[in-house]
Amino acid sequence: MPAPRTPAPAPVRKVFGRLSLPERNFVAEALRTETVGGVLLLVAAITALLWANIPVLHDSYESVGHFHLGPEALGLNLSIEHWAADGLLAIFFFVAGIELKRELVAGDLKDPRAAVLPVVAALCGMAVPALVYMLTNVAGGGSSAGWAVPTATDIAFALAVLAVIGTSLPSALRAFLLTLAVVDDLFAILIIAVFFTDRINFAALGGAVVGLAVFWLLLRKGVRGWYVYVPLALVIWGLMYNSGVHATIAGVAMGLMLRCTRHEDEPHSPGEHIEHLVRPLSAGLAVPLFALFSAGVTISGGALGDVFTQPETLGVVLGLVVGKTLGIFGGTWLTARFTRASLSDDLEWADVFAVAALAGIGFTVSLLIGELAFEGDAAMTDEIKVAVLLGSLTAALLATVLLKIRNAKYRRMVEAEERDEDADGIPDIYEQDTPEYHLRMAAIHDRKAAEHRRIAEEQAAARHALAEVAGGASEEEHRRA
Repeated sequence: MPAPRTPAPAPVRKVFGRLSLPERNFVAEALRTETVGGVLLLVAAITALLWANIPVLHDSYESVGHFHLGPEALGLNLSIEHWAADGLLAIFFFVAGIELKRELVAGDLKDPRAAVLPVVAALCGMAVPALVYMLTNVAGGGSSAGWAVPTATDIAFALAVLAVIGTSLPSALRAFLLTLAVVDDLFAILIIAVFFTDRINFAALGGAVVGLAVFWLLLRKGVRGWYVYVPLALVIWGLMYNSGVHATIAGVAMGLMLRCTRHEDEPHSPGEHIEHLVRPLSAGLAVPLFALFSAGVTISGGALGDVFTQPETLGVVLGLVVGKTLGIFGGTWLTARFTRASLSDDLEWADVFAVAALAGIGFTVSLLIGELAFEGDAAMTDEIKVAVLLGSLTAALLATVLLKIRNAKYRRMVEAEERDEDADGIPDIYEQDTPEYHLRMAAIHDRKAAEHRRIAEEQAAARHALAEVAGGASEEEHRRA
């Protein structure tokens, strides 16, 4: 009687493994735009701090930020600072909505097994900072109102830090950081919608819902033209603002409605096309202008010292630096542990810890939540902003040190990922299993070998000619002697 066949062991799933080629190209394009936007964001934040802290310019900063404009009859006579927070950030959240939709239907979040890691990491990366904030304030007798401030990651600012320090992360870690930020943005949106809506004007909210329904129907009917959607989007935004629900929610809702799957005759889906058009506007204009009018707080030695003596501000700093790092790293490790997945052979857990530290940079959404959490308390709002800046700077410095230690390894990995010896526009690492690739490489090696043989023959002929000349000269000298 034959022995029972032993079943083959199930393959071990790798976390942070190689991306598919389309996903790699999408991530590279998205991060390229975000990196440029992040550098502009960094410049805007520095400009705001200089503008607000140079004595002769301070009053002008306040005057410009508090200058009101807009139709009073529509309830939209807002300050410049308010327009930046509620209006321009709606563009940012519109792009975030498209990113989320794409991840859900065509990206990492489409596969539940692949989605577990970034979702759990993002949830832990928001829950632990909130817990750190709450524990700090319970122990110090502070306010719990700012619990959500350290929960957000600013992907653009994080990428700007990478650009400044000259570190190139492998594509798997970059994709993880991007997906983490998308999920992080989703939960930040939910926090804003649920916890920072004090009053609701149901008539305005109903109008916004009707407008969104019209927006959805026009998309489904295939209606095209910016002159249709832009005015409708402005109406939806205005109604959402007047409803009492934060106006940026309108941007997210419209982004989620776009189709992000391709038809056979389409090079890009409508969502991808619109994101490609709007992302530079978001990263290059909307977010930097928000930073310009939100990051300008007066900073002094006393103000920096107060950050570590007040439980609210200390909770924000510890939440960003300690909570974010431990939350994301712990969530990633637990996910790998309980799903029996192993880390990619090229990476170590130290790399995950460094990326988790980088995610502690919370700027744009953290500043927005800080303004909402302490609305009406200008002094505390400014102190929270200082805490966000200091916490983000500390997280950036920590991540810089950790990433620099491994930078040589990352450079080698990135070079391997981008090597294209057959010059066909596709990295060689994605063609290792295709016979055509090896045939092309064989032809390339044959040409190189033929060229080297020709050079070797020419050099040998030159040496032989020199030897003959030298030999003839020696014989002539011998005859003369």
